[in-house]
Amino acid sequence: MTWVAAVARLRARREPGVLVTVAAVRGHAPRGAGAKLVVAAGELWGSIGGGNVEAVAIDRARDMIGAGAAEPELMESALNDKVSNRHGVQCCGGTVTVLLEPLPVVPAVAIFGVGHVGLELARILARHDLDLHLVDSRPDVLTEARLAVLGDAVAEVEVHHTPLLPEEVLGRLAPGTHVLIMTHDHAEDAALVDAALRTEGLGSVGLIGSAAKWARFRKRLTTEGGFHDSDIDRIRTPIGIPDITGKEPATIAVSVAADLLMAFARERRPTAPSTDAPHSPTPSTDKEHP
Repeated sequence: MTWVAAVARLRARREPGVLVTVAAVRGHAPRGAGAKLVVAAGELWGSIGGGNVEAVAIDRARDMIGAGAAEPELMESALNDKVSNRHGVQCCGGTVTVLLEPLPVVPAVAIFGVGHVGLELARILARHDLDLHLVDSRPDVLTEARLAVLGDAVAEVEVHHTPLLPEEVLGRLAPGTHVLIMTHDHAEDAALVDAALRTEGLGSVGLIGSAAKWARFRKRLTTEGGFHDSDIDRIRTPIGIPDITGKEPATIAVSVAADLLMAFARERRPTAPSTDAPHSPTPSTDKEHP
């Protein structure tokens, strides 16, 4: 497997790793500059030449994975018999500089409802390194022409057309995926909220809408869904940053995206005092723009 395929596999499996590259060689070494090795917690792909240099790089890469390191590191190794090495002697006679680049698990977001607000939000989030799921029951909002604005996305974008049961997508999302519910149909929103509360492992769950809409939903979740207040309080509504106001789709999208970016930052700093979910509340529209 190539190193490119190995990196893609780790991303798809949502597992952290480290990309190890021979950055520079002076003198003789087992592999030249550019040789690559991908290290995961329990697997390896590729090689930077074997021996002590590779073994030490693997040890350090797995330390970085365990510590959740985010910054790359350089490591230099002398290849001669005068150097005391952890994993044996390499006496090629050169010096090798190795670059270790963390491959963290990227955030994941699922937008249910790709109307005016949903598309504006997708345009912002697509500019970031994350996995982005776009879910809608309407084929006309998921056409290639309409989604062409995402053609240069940095994010990995996956489109789900779900004409019957959009909530089935929830069970296929990776653990920790942040869910945003903003469809064109309040009945669809209600079904998604109910299903989200029954789906284990999701990240934050946000619902667009007014206080009146949420009051109706909350009553239904209690009386018909059988949920307790502690369960229902997982839903964040309204969504976004309170200080960013306005009902224009682009304004709402900026508010929600900014709040999500802060949530991602908190996830990367687990020791910082914070909540696990984005802010609440902020003014929002009662219903997604059709």
